[in-house]
Amino acid sequence: MRRFLLSAAKILVSAALLYLALRKTDFAALAARIDATSFGWLAAAVAATIFQLFVNAVRWRAIGACCEAPLTTGRSMRYAMIGSFFNQTLPSAIGGDAVRVWLLARAGAGWRAATYSVFVDRATGLIALSAIIFVTLPWTLRLIDNADGRLGLMLLDFAALGAGVVFLTLPFLRFGLLDRIWATRHMRGCSEVALKALSSPKSAVILIATSLIIPILAVVIAWCVARAIESPSSFVQLFELVPPIMLITMIPISIAGWGVREASMGLAFGYAGLNPSDGVAVSLLFGAVYFVVGGIGGLIWIMSAEKAAKGDAPIEVPE
Repeated sequence: MRRFLLSAAKILVSAALLYLALRKTDFAALAARIDATSFGWLAAAVAATIFQLFVNAVRWRAIGACCEAPLTTGRSMRYAMIGSFFNQTLPSAIGGDAVRVWLLARAGAGWRAATYSVFVDRATGLIALSAIIFVTLPWTLRLIDNADGRLGLMLLDFAALGAGVVFLTLPFLRFGLLDRIWATRHMRGCSEVALKALSSPKSAVILIATSLIIPILAVVIAWCVARAIESPSSFVQLFELVPPIMLITMIPISIAGWGVREASMGLAFGYAGLNPSDGVAVSLLFGAVYFVVGGIGGLIWIMSAEKAAKGDAPIEVPE
C-alpha cells in the first residue's frame, strides 16, 4: 500500500509540474520550429544519449570489478539500455537501477554485490556532477540574475557535495552505532567499494573520466535539441544550466524526471535571461530523446535471455 501511495504521489507531482510548465506553451509554434534539419539534430541527440549510456556502462563495469560483480562491457551496456527503458516506464527515477540490480544478481553476481555496484555507480555520478557544478558556480551565478535562484543553486550543490564527502569518509568513522544500523552498515560497505576503486590508478582514471564525460554528454544532448528548434541558447549557457537541472531531476519525486525537468529548465532559462518557453521546449525534446532510447532498451529487453528466463536461479546470458 505504501509503495502504491508513493507511486501515485510521483504521478501527481509529474502531472502537476507538467501542467504548470506547459500551460503557456504554444505547441503549434513549437511544431512549426521543427523541420527537416531538426531531425538531423535530434538523431545526433539520440546517438549522444546511447554513447552516454555506453560511457556509464564502462564506469559500472569498473566498479563491478571492485565488488565481486564482474561485468563485460557488452553485458553492462545491455543492462544499461534495459535500465533506460524501465527508467521511462516505472514510477520512479531509480526504477532502472533496481532492474540493473536484479539483472546482475540473476546473472550470478549475488544481490549484495549487484546492489553495491549500482549504488556506487549512482553515488560516483552524483559526486562528479556536484563537483562540476561547484567548479562552474562562479560563471553560473554570474549568468543567473535572480537572487533566489543563486541561493537555491548554492544550497543544493553544497548539500550534494556534503553528502558526497560524508559518503566517502564513512570507512574512517569509527562509531559502533554505524555498524549496528542496517542502512549505515551497507552505506559504509558501498563507500569502501568506492574507495577501493579510487585507490587503483586504472579504475580511478576510468571512474573520474567517465563521471566527467557523462554530464558533458547531457549538455551535448541539450545543445543538439536546442539547435533542432533554433533556440538562441549557446553551448556555454547550457553547460552552466544543464548540470544543476540534472541534479534537481535526480530527486525521486516524479516519473523519469518529467515535470521536474520542464519546470526547472523553464525557470533556469528565465533566470539566465533566456526565453522560458525555449527552456520548456528544450526539456520536452530532451525527455523525448531519452524516451526514444528507452524504447530501444525495451526492444533489447523483449529479445533478451533474461526476460525469457523463469525462476530465481542464475541464468546463462550471452556476453
